[in-house]
Amino acid sequence: MSDARLLGPAEVRGLAEDLGIRPTKKLGQNFVHDPNTVRRIVKSAELTQDDVVVEVGPGLGSLTLALLPAVAAVHAVEIDPVLAQRLPATVAQFAPALADRLSVTPADALRVHAADLPGPEPTAIVANLPYNVGVPVLLHLLAELPGIRRGLVMVQAEVADRLAAAPGSKTYGVPSAKLAWFAEARRAGPVPRTVFWPVPNVDSGLLSFTCRPAPSGAARSEVFAVVDAAFAQRRKALRSALAGWAGSPAAAEVALRAAGIDPLTRAERLGIADFARLAAARPA
Repeated sequence: MSDARLLGPAEVRGLAEDLGIRPTKKLGQNFVHDPNTVRRIVKSAELTQDDVVVEVGPGLGSLTLALLPAVAAVHAVEIDPVLAQRLPATVAQFAPALADRLSVTPADALRVHAADLPGPEPTAIVANLPYNVGVPVLLHLLAELPGIRRGLVMVQAEVADRLAAAPGSKTYGVPSAKLAWFAEARRAGPVPRTVFWPVPNVDSGLLSFTCRPAPSGAARSEVFAVVDAAFAQRRKALRSALAGWAGSPAAAEVALRAAGIDPLTRAERLGIADFARLAAARPA
């Protein structure tokens, strides 16, 4: 297997200087400059040589270079046009034998579609997601790319906690329930602040997920609508919280009982299969 030279602090700063860029908070840019961290991410992702990876926000290419030897192809989606244009040259310099495995799509990951990604269908997502849009980007890609089987993403630590939370926990909420529609998720360890440039003022964590069939009973849009409604007033019993969604408290109670759910329970007690049954029982 061909290898790649990885980027250390000097290479990361040198590339940034060559490009005349400074990481911007607006784009959530914090560049990883520690080779051991990107090796750990790739190992934890449990990829195979047949996998086709989507990487969001590759930045200067630290994680990209670690991914290329481990998989068949990497689709890099980069919103910053300067970084998107430079990435192929960086790969050609540090991993020349693997350059044909990379394709770069200059786009906003929140608006990218399957048809925008050239070549083989993606099977995995591995990315250092921008802090400010990590959850919507992940949910959008899982909805848009049905071939995804697994993934590992780096996000803000508290976001990783929320995404991996199980029903009944204090951190369980809309992100947890919506991700559960697509996949089973778990925390895969912390990431020190010191591996980034610039050093962020928040902690980061790894989230691992394995995709599974969606619950039956209702369409995703219908299920997500009831999830949003239920958690909008999460302190209220569902009979009250879902009054607007169902048309009245009485109608909400009918739907809840039809789905086998106690009308006085709260949103955080329901798993995604419960929400799917509830969406199917919504009054016409």
